[in-house]
Amino acid sequence: MKIDDDEDVTLDIYEDDEDDSDYGDDFSGFDYEDDSEDDNDSKEVNLGESSFPEITKRFESIPHKFFQDPEYYKTALSNEGDTSKRVNVLLQKYVTSKDPKDRSVFRMQIISAYWEVLRSVAKKATGNLPPPKKFMLRFNMLHPNMLDTENKNFFSKLITNSDLNQPVYYMDEWFKAVGTGVVRASTSDETKFVGRNANVKLQALLEKASGKLDAAKTLLRAKNLEKSELEISLKSLFDSITDHFPMDDFEDISSCYSDSQKRAISEIQEILKNLLKCDRELNSQARDLRQSMADVQTLQDKIDSGGEDEVLDLGAINAEFDTIRQGAKMTVGRQGNHFPILSSEYFHSVPNDVGFRENVISILAKIESIDPEAFCRVYKNRLNRIVPYIVLLPTYGDMGVCWEPFDKHNRATSRGRVMIPMYPKNLYIAILCAVADLRWQVAKEKASYYWMEEGLTGNYYQWFSSQKLKGNIKEYFIKDYILWMTKEAEGIQKLDKEIRGAFWRHMPFSKELKQKLGTRSYVYQELLQRDKNREMSDGY
Repeated sequence: MKIDDDEDVTLDIYEDDEDDSDYGDDFSGFDYEDDSEDDNDSKEVNLGESSFPEITKRFESIPHKFFQDPEYYKTALSNEGDTSKRVNVLLQKYVTSKDPKDRSVFRMQIISAYWEVLRSVAKKATGNLPPPKKFMLRFNMLHPNMLDTENKNFFSKLITNSDLNQPVYYMDEWFKAVGTGVVRASTSDETKFVGRNANVKLQALLEKASGKLDAAKTLLRAKNLEKSELEISLKSLFDSITDHFPMDDFEDISSCYSDSQKRAISEIQEILKNLLKCDRELNSQARDLRQSMADVQTLQDKIDSGGEDEVLDLGAINAEFDTIRQGAKMTVGRQGNHFPILSSEYFHSVPNDVGFRENVISILAKIESIDPEAFCRVYKNRLNRIVPYIVLLPTYGDMGVCWEPFDKHNRATSRGRVMIPMYPKNLYIAILCAVADLRWQVAKEKASYYWMEEGLTGNYYQWFSSQKLKGNIKEYFIKDYILWMTKEAEGIQKLDKEIRGAFWRHMPFSKELKQKLGTRSYVYQELLQRDKNREMSDGY
């Protein structure tokens, strides 16, 4: 739907005759109550969490009425400086122009101006944003009338506040988390702060110390959980060996240990050894945690005495905005549609392909059911499930991207960072792109200098070289991962034999899916047999 050709859709864009950045102070026609979200952050990773929550509610039964507010557009652009006035003028020209060439020029000019308005709004995200500004950041909804009635109703039913406690953020939530220090900013380019803040070095040390503290907390909880599980197993085994029937010939005498009870006794001996080892490690990790807490407190006290935290917060948001802006370009690609504003002219996604939080979590759960280790990393011989931070970008892109596989200050238990476009043609494929990117970067960082020789990336690189392929190796990997998850998972053989074998070993399907595929084809039967051979030789 083209806006300028639809008589029923009017923007009601007002003239900008007065040189005044305040687009209207009288909002008496609509009551803006405090609609700030509960803290959605899950900064500390819960290693005991094994899956995503089941999504039982995707939409509100009663839609909100913010999009019906006649002052929505004025509120969205009010108090955002001269750039907002420029956006207003350009949008008027864009909507009313009939010449395709002129529309194209105005469209390009809107893109850069509108992103600068978003930067201004993002710096205020730590406070209580009025709904129009919040929805600008969240959905890029500058004016509700740029959507037709059906789509407007759809967005008004999306759940505003989430109690899912997952690290999935809309843009307004992400900037709030970064600005308030709940989440570390993605970039730490110290040159941005040189000359503005004398505590930059202390902040860098604090980031590193905080990373160690987060890792120590998470590992301590995981070790405590491991100890509890061992104790539960031990108690169960003790109960099993003390459960006796009387002998057949002597009713007052308990029967001898059965074969299963004898096996339980052997298991008890092994568990007791593991309990002692676990207790030693728990004690050592507790000491590490106390030291990390002391280090963080010492550094924080020194920084607090400097009194310049606010400058750092604003700088963090500004730098984070640059990262998000670059990520938005990456999700769209060079040839994609970079127009930022939500409009029925470009928005053609069906509800299942719109990247709102509940949809994204459901798809992540589906991916994890096929690729159980998609969000796992090994640390100290333990496979930890660590879901990355996921930022939902309101772009018309088709590719999700990973821009950090983990925090450089905490490689053990920190979350990676992923961006997902909200308005793609196929949301499942867009998210698969992001997961593939995450998997590649994690594997590459794990192999370090030997990434071309060892592990997943080494296997793939050697095949890539043997095929004499040209171009970006990661892009080839992402395409193959999508085939792996969409075709090979269904028993449709699309990958090269060597790549299928590498993926089967380094990115294994769930055991149930492997067994199912084994009944489909001799190809998968052979891969299952290799699994058994590796298990027997302890080389798997």
